[in-house]
Amino acid sequence: MRLNKSATAALKEHRLRQKEERLRAPGWRDHGLVFPNTAGGPMDHNNLYQRDYKRLLKAAGLDGQGFTFHTLRHTFATGLFLRGEHPKKVQSLLGHSSIVQTMDTYSHLIDDVGGDAVDGLDEAFG
Repeated sequence: MRLNKSATAALKEHRLRQKEERLRAPGWRDHGLVFPNTAGGPMDHNNLYQRDYKRLLKAAGLDGQGFTFHTLRHTFATGLFLRGEHPKKVQSLLGHSSIVQTMDTYSHLIDDVGGDAVDGLDEAFG
């Protein structure tokens, strides 16, 4: 999957910070992870949510408003649909196994679903 320029730049910056952290961390064990815990191993999702995500929400003034990891995913998908991206592309990026799941969740974001198709019937059969 291709990443946009800002995501690529953020990951490059992350890699540099991570190299510095490795040098400072006693007992670092490299597991080849992009987002490891402080010792290089797999990150525990509860720790990530409690220690990091909640702190970021608070810094952004969004704590206590119900923002979850799923909210980030939903915001991503919403942004794609509002830009007019094709539903199959959105389905693929979200990893949904079925277009039905994607459309049941996000079809309300597609302005006038079917309106263009109906308007075109005059031209096709007029």
